[in-house]
Amino acid sequence: MKNILKHKVIYILGTVLVLTGCTNDLNIDIEDPNVLLVENFYSTPESYKQGLAGVYGNLTLTGATGPGSSNISGLDAGTSQYGRGFWNMQELTTDEVKWSWENDPGLKGLNNNTWTSDNVIIRGFFGRCMTQVAFANEYLRQTTDAKLDSRGVSTELRSEIKTYRAEARFLRALAYYHLMDLFGKAGFVTENDPVGAYQSPQYDRKQLFAFVESELNAILPDLKDARQNEYARADKAAAWMVLAKIYLNAEVFIGEKKYDECLTNCKNIIDAGYTLSPVYANNFNADNNSNSAKNEIIFPIVSDGVVTQNYGPTTVLINAQVGSLEKNAADFSVPGWAGGLRVTKQFSETMLNGNYDNDDRNTIISKDRTIEMLDMNNYGTGYITAKWSNKTSTGLNEFVREMVDTDFPMFRLADVYLMYGEAVLRGASGGSLTTARDYFNLLRARANNTNMIVTADLNLDLILNERMVELYGEAHRRQDLIRFGKFTGGVYNWSWKGNVVSGIGINDKYKLFPIPKASIAANPNLIQNTGY
Repeated sequence: MKNILKHKVIYILGTVLVLTGCTNDLNIDIEDPNVLLVENFYSTPESYKQGLAGVYGNLTLTGATGPGSSNISGLDAGTSQYGRGFWNMQELTTDEVKWSWENDPGLKGLNNNTWTSDNVIIRGFFGRCMTQVAFANEYLRQTTDAKLDSRGVSTELRSEIKTYRAEARFLRALAYYHLMDLFGKAGFVTENDPVGAYQSPQYDRKQLFAFVESELNAILPDLKDARQNEYARADKAAAWMVLAKIYLNAEVFIGEKKYDECLTNCKNIIDAGYTLSPVYANNFNADNNSNSAKNEIIFPIVSDGVVTQNYGPTTVLINAQVGSLEKNAADFSVPGWAGGLRVTKQFSETMLNGNYDNDDRNTIISKDRTIEMLDMNNYGTGYITAKWSNKTSTGLNEFVREMVDTDFPMFRLADVYLMYGEAVLRGASGGSLTTARDYFNLLRARANNTNMIVTADLNLDLILNERMVELYGEAHRRQDLIRFGKFTGGVYNWSWKGNVVSGIGINDKYKLFPIPKASIAANPNLIQNTGY
């Protein structure tokens, strides 16, 4: 069980929130027979925490009746899961990894950078983000002072609810951050809008940036201090992390440099007492919620093979790591989906170029394989990796099952160390290259890599490479390549970029995903991104 998400009410509550707070552009279906009236639901002190669990649950769960259900009509559970959609769009579109089974709807377009506004994965993630907004909005409507007065809620409980409300607002800001990054715009709706106001006004990137920034700063006083909340619940450090991210990418998002602000938030996190797990692999094991990784992970998407079963990112990553030739499912304590994921030639060359030969982060398996995927349908070509596992940090097969117990670390300290260095290199004041070098070397030392650097070695290209090695498969790569000017155009090509084996330049329109056709049909205020 994973703390806040252990509440059995989560499936029913998700349905309640959809019923009372969703928007038509999400195409939500309500088919659960156990729908509760909201006022009846909020009749006990415990219900307010359970209600918050429902908002968190949208990151992990897809529907009201188990892992195979989806409350976004017309999409299967895997297509519409928050973490998996996010991972697909941030990773498959880059030089890190490709999905072998291109017959799965939407995946070939992401693999080859040829997606359209009909892509079901893009539709699923846009809808899931807007579902998150709807869930948070409804929770906030149900926890206003007027509502609490009418229910006679005690002063002591109100103090807790104040924190719960801040967390719900964080989850909404997180969804709008992802929409800003991936789509550049979204329909904007808050708890102050009437239920059913689904034709909401469009907010562009500047407006979303301003909202996320102001919202996170507004809730900081009400969030628990860093590392003082229950595991997997947002605290001040989670808010600082999103702020650091929007400031690091501000030149892309709004055409302004905000590296000083990025550095300030990175330092806030570093000073909060997080520490690197002594063992890199612990961050990606089944017990990463309780082993030494708990001191490094800032905010995860939880996964539990029993309580929060889902076809989310870690279930996919671990089962799909199993090779078609190797059939090494037992190595990861899963049944395995032989041949699902392979890495690109460019990723493999980075890992094998001499700097990372004896690095713990280099988990490439190359025996009997070619480095290049000349034919995407030949699952025996292209190297595979072994970063993720459903085993515990002590190597135990706690459970062998398809639905894994490994949480997905959306944010962790190692990323903060690298953001600190990048911000300093890009001109942030208040930091130092010497400190940036030390953080960089801490990551290599943790990975038992003896190739330490001196201050003069530190540059942006090195940071980008190290981000690939350290954060591979953690849904950062697309954003990184765009920020470094290497995603579109032909300055840097990789396998299957532009649907060519050796890679070709792609149009700048691909820096943003299209708004799904279904969403535009439901909300005419949304204007399609240029080029789609």
